[in-house]
Amino acid sequence: MIHLGEYNTLEILRDTEPGLFLGDGEDGEVLLPNRYVPETFEIGDKLEVFVYLDNEERPVATTDKPFIKKGDFALLRCNQVTKFGAFLDWGLVKELFCPFKEQAFKMKAGGWYLVYCYLDEETERLVASSKTNRFLDNKELTVKQFDEVDLIVSHPSEIGMNVIVNKKHLGLVFKDDIYKDISVGDRLKGIVKKVRQDNKLDISLNQIGYRNIEPNAEFIINELKDNSGFLPLHDKSSPEDIKEQLQMSKKAFKKAIGSLYKERLITISEDGITLVKN
Repeated sequence: MIHLGEYNTLEILRDTEPGLFLGDGEDGEVLLPNRYVPETFEIGDKLEVFVYLDNEERPVATTDKPFIKKGDFALLRCNQVTKFGAFLDWGLVKELFCPFKEQAFKMKAGGWYLVYCYLDEETERLVASSKTNRFLDNKELTVKQFDEVDLIVSHPSEIGMNVIVNKKHLGLVFKDDIYKDISVGDRLKGIVKKVRQDNKLDISLNQIGYRNIEPNAEFIINELKDNSGFLPLHDKSSPEDIKEQLQMSKKAFKKAIGSLYKERLITISEDGITLVKN
């Protein structure tokens, strides 16, 4: 079966005037237009192609790589808004349609929006939705505390930044845990800091507890090396100064320099920390 909105590995069945017809070994076939036909090929060769609907609503294959596929999230630019809805640039000739009813906020041409791509069962068309939360479910979690997770920054809230966790769940990074600039659509690594009783997920962008020492310590060593072996920071520096220079919390900084001091890799003075020369 040939799947719309996905990559399919298909066999070249025949060469025709408009292009190559590809098949799945069953009863499905789709056209690969001439503009995508490889310079050399043989009947029976297999090609990996993306399948979607062309302007006449017919399945068509392409070797271009879209910015999003069915069941995925991506930050896309709105090219135009018509009386029917918004049309987004997803890297293919035909734009991706986002109906008005699927817009969390009214889209504008030139704007960038985080969307989810799905197959509309009524129209059998691939469409986008910026109402991303409705495609996430925290009822049955597939993660637990301290798991490393893949994040997509979703949208800001009054207390932090909402994130999509492993493309399945909704999580929140509290303001106090954000120590670097992040924007909607950014893809990051994170840690499940806490699973609440209602299955809400607190997410940290840094490692937690003892797991936090090693990577932060290594980062500080690299910063010291880049600054001639000295940083004007110490355990009495303000959280703002530490955040500005190292993009980490004061708590994480103190743990890291404590670890480095125990290993005799740095010295600590009233002026700052100094890298010990071997």
